[in-house]
Amino acid sequence: MPEPQRVPAPHGLDPDGFIAREGSLARVQGAFRPVVAAARERLGAVWGDRLHSAYLYGSIPRGTAREGRSDLDLLVALHGEPAEADRTAANALGAALDREYGVIDGVGTLLYGRERLLSEAERYDMGWFLACLCTPLLGDDLAALLPRYRPSSLLARETNGDLARLLPRWRTRIAGAADTEEARGPLVRFMSRHLVRTGFTLVMPRWQGWTSDLGEMAEIFGAYYPERAAPMRVAARYGREPAGDAGVLRLYVDDLGPWLAAEYARVHGEKVLRPEEATP
Repeated sequence: MPEPQRVPAPHGLDPDGFIAREGSLARVQGAFRPVVAAARERLGAVWGDRLHSAYLYGSIPRGTAREGRSDLDLLVALHGEPAEADRTAANALGAALDREYGVIDGVGTLLYGRERLLSEAERYDMGWFLACLCTPLLGDDLAALLPRYRPSSLLARETNGDLARLLPRWRTRIAGAADTEEARGPLVRFMSRHLVRTGFTLVMPRWQGWTSDLGEMAEIFGAYYPERAAPMRVAARYGREPAGDAGVLRLYVDDLGPWLAAEYARVHGEKVLRPEEATP
């Protein structure tokens, strides 16, 4: 494949060539600081001594959040694996914050046990995610126990090399959704973002940089795969401004998604199965 003619200069790395941690509490915009402070206080109240640490990720710690449009994204590390009661508590906490603070549009909380986040199996997936894309909010930062990361093929494989396994689940979710734009909108948003990030990490080791901006991800991907640039730009647009378009969902699971999964496997291989995935 020839080298792309127009591609942004690589960035997002530290002087030694490792992916720089994005986001910080200092970048949280003033409008979002009260909800971040409330989240910090309530996380400790909900989990007490079982809470090891908590983190922000996404647009709020990057300083790019939009009032009334952006969600609050949290990663919670517990002492011990989370149980169903923990997920119920996380949902209740998120619903309360969303109800009380109109500046956000929903709360998403990832729950993990400390040992799993530090495990070899998660080293280039959730470990990388925590170390590079999460901002410490509460407790001791687990990033101190993780390595630094380069934009390598191994990182690409272990972060997004499972698209082929996800597509059947996506088709099931689409089939089970109500036939309304309101029901399809969240699916379009979620799948759009996932495809754009997968497209970007497909070419990330060649580009040798990092970005979390969906539009830039799509442009970088398109420079290496110009024949697929247009649908990836569509996905980037819908990732930011979703609409419940049934045709877009069909494009994702019948065309762009299968092509991207096959190309990803060809270039980087498939993500290693986790124990829970390998269990019949």
